[in-house]
Amino acid sequence: MLSADIVFACALVVMIGCNLYGEPRIAGERVAMQWGFDGKPTWDAPKRIALWGMVVFMLTVRLIIWTAVTFAPEKVHGANIGLMLASVIIAASHIFIVLKAIKRI
Repeated sequence: MLSADIVFACALVVMIGCNLYGEPRIAGERVAMQWGFDGKPTWDAPKRIALWGMVVFMLTVRLIIWTAVTFAPEKVHGANIGLMLASVIIAASHIFIVLKAIKRI
């Protein structure tokens, strides 16, 4: 799991850096979290929950994968690739949301 853990750690550092960079630059107190096909936000969240909640979500996903690998290894297949994909996808979507919130995209 070493390569997956390296990807996970890098993605986590990028997300935390993105939060530290973006939080003071986001003007409002709410951040759009999802957009419709017309390009308008469908729902939003308070700024701190939107930013730091994604970090907590990513750590929770890692904890679930670790628990499964530790306590039921015979039922877990492809944990490395799953963790890598989850890390990259969650980090990329988080970067998109933060940049969109500070109007860089």
